Amino acid sequence: MKFLVCAVGHRMPQWVAEGFEEYARRMPREAAIELVEIRPEKRGAGKAMEQLLAAESARIRAAIPGRCRIVAMDERGSQWTTAELAASITKWMKNGGDTSFLIGGADGLDVSVKNSADEILALSSLTLPHGLARIILAEQLYRAVTLIRGHPYHRA
Repeated sequence: MKFLVCAVGHRMPQWVAEGFEEYARRMPREAAIELVEIRPEKRGAGKAMEQLLAAESARIRAAIPGRCRIVAMDERGSQWTTAELAASITKWMKNGGDTSFLIGGADGLDVSVKNSADEILALSSLTLPHGLARIILAEQLYRAVTLIRGHPYHRA
């Protein structure tokens, strides 16, 4: 199984890249994690937010491989514990296929993307900077996989 983190935004600060890469490097081969950066739509020039989100959603959809489970990240989504995330990952591994986690840009994700997702998940009810959300998601995926494997990284 592969985890894809499709995140709107590019040119993140070095600490974001380093933080994400730290947890991606730790992941076992059977649960590799990969970052796919999606170019944000240029703001301004009289474009309505709906137009901006629609353009970004088209780029997101193009980046998602076929037959991939989709988890949209949104602060209004379900809030799982790490154990619940681990249980979902276990189920996903049994069912096969890869999983894409979608992180929107400055204005979030288009409603059509959220409506087509298999799950809508929140890392927190707080609004997080998108770069930090990448790192937190990568760490939680790593933590959940270590829990599944019985590794002592996670302490309940």
